[in-house]
Order: sequence, then structure tokens, then C-alpha cells
Amino acid sequence: DRVTSKKAMVVATNSGWPPQSFLDDSNQLVGFDIDVSKEIARRLGVEVSFDTPDWATMTGGHWQGRYDLGVGSVTPTKARAKVIDFEGIYYYSPYVYVVHKDSPAKSVADLNGKIIGVETATTSEDFIRRQLEIDAPGLPPIEYKLEPGEIRTFADSMLPFDDLRLGDGVRLNAVIAPEQTAQNAIKNGYPLRVLEGGYAFREPLVVIAEKGDGEWNAKIGGILDEMKKDGTLAKLTTKWYGKDYSAD
Repeated sequence: DRVTSKKAMVVATNSGWPPQSFLDDSNQLVGFDIDVSKEIARRLGVEVSFDTPDWATMTGGHWQGRYDLGVGSVTPTKARAKVIDFEGIYYYSPYVYVVHKDSPAKSVADLNGKIIGVETATTSEDFIRRQLEIDAPGLPPIEYKLEPGEIRTFADSMLPFDDLRLGDGVRLNAVIAPEQTAQNAIKNGYPLRVLEGGYAFREPLVVIAEKGDGEWNAKIGGILDEMKKDGTLAKLTTKWYGKDYSAD
């Protein structure tokens, strides 16, 4: 394949999504997805470089050879399966309901009729609009318990938290987001808390590639299997998230 022949791999990822992938103080990309990409490259015996297209470009396929892989915590949905190939699940992300620390809400039912914030074009938005179709075997059915009064969408993962931190009901009453992203915001001083009593849903995350290269898919899928079996993914999720999110 072209990656091993040119000894170089270009990975599409995000630049503003801590702790998955973000720019550090030296303007270098770091994070869980960056470490996973570097480990895949190490096992292939190639150099890795990164590109940070917008989300729609990365998940929309038709890359025309610009990227060899996408490692950006992508959910395998039925719509995406039509335009990109899924190389394998490398970790799971539970989605949670996040409220201001002064919110009176104690359960999901307390959020009915309220203003809910989500990142646009993500599984959070699909979930709140009751349109979520994850394309992976063996997952429990998704339960929709929340009837929002209003849905507000945001261009990136941290913007809803910026509105929620202003106070309960000032702009938002709750945000639906990955547990990892929510805990990262709380760790960084946002006055928020995760609503107790279970997840909104739990999603698998996959490495993606341009459609149609079966040999490349098999090679990357095999590497991801090895990384799961030898504990590398457990180690990397624990490093970045404080717990193992790699187990089925």
C-alpha cells in the first residue's frame, strides 16, 4: 500500500477537542487520538503527520488521497458508513447530561421542557433530535427519555459549556456531551456537574479511512485488535481520561 511504500502516513484529526486532540502551549498537537495515531504509525513502521480539516470534511469521505486515516473519535453511524470505511472500534464514550453545579435538577425528568445545548452535527445532536443510528453490532437499544423545550447547537465541543457555566438557565439548562469532555471541563474549573443516574447513551468510536481499500482496512483493523489485546488502548485511555474506556 502507498503508506508503507512512502513510509509516511497523514492522519486527519481535530485541533480543538481536549483531551482527544488539541494544541499544547508549544502549538503541538497532543491528546489521546494523537497518541493512538502515533502508535499505529509505529507499528506500521512509518512517519506520521497530522492535518486538521473541519469535521464535515473528515467524516464526509471523498478525501482524494489527502489523508490515509481519520483518528478523531468518530461514531460509526449508518449515514457515515455510506461514505467512509470503519477500521475498527478503539474505545467507547458514554454520553452524559451536564448541568450547572447550582442547578436543582436531580434526574433527566427535571430537564424536560428546558434548554439543552449540543455540538452541531454530532451524535449528541442526533440523540436530542431522536435520530441517532449507530452502526455497530451488539449495542443496547437507545432510549429517549428527554423532551427538550429548546435545542441550541454550537460549532465546537466547548462552546455549550461556556454558555452553561454562566449559570443555570442563563443561556442553557443542560448540555449532552461525552463523559470525557465533561470531566475535562470540570477539571479545568467549570462550575458544572454530571447528572447522576446513568448515561444518555454509550457510543463506540472508530478509526476511519477512505472507502474501498480492503487490504488497508484489514491491516489497520489488525493493529487496533493488537492494541486492544496487549493493553495499549487501556493504558492510553487511562492516561488521558483517568479510566479504561477501551473495554467492550
